[in-house]
Amino acid sequence: MQYRQGGCLCGAVRYVLKAEPHAAAICHCRHCQKQSGSLFSFNLFVSEADYEQRGETMVFEDRGDSGQPSYRHFCGQCGSPIITKVAVMPGQVIVKAGTLDSVEDLPAPQTEIYTDSAVKWFKPFAGARRFPQSP
Repeated sequence: MQYRQGGCLCGAVRYVLKAEPHAAAICHCRHCQKQSGSLFSFNLFVSEADYEQRGETMVFEDRGDSGQPSYRHFCGQCGSPIITKVAVMPGQVIVKAGTLDSVEDLPAPQTEIYTDSAVKWFKPFAGARRFPQSP
């Protein structure tokens, strides 16, 4: 079986996904916009047991709408965001899709969240369910 691999810009952090993501979602929230430096974040959801990492990340503890923590992991050398672990989703890892070595065969997003923060000219992804906030 071929596993997806990825890592940060400088290569200090590398990871392997030992299973295909079970969900793909676009997040337009202001926190993801600021962390990614882009207008949205493309996220892949995998079981924590299917995520294997080499190299250390630094962690920024953020707070979502629920008031519960979100732990945003990033490379301390180059700053690349790698994963997020959310307290309200134990056992899950949210992988920043742009850090994969190959993005050519990624699944299309099934969901878009925080669309109330999306730029007005952004066109919805065909077939994706859209939520103004988090479902």
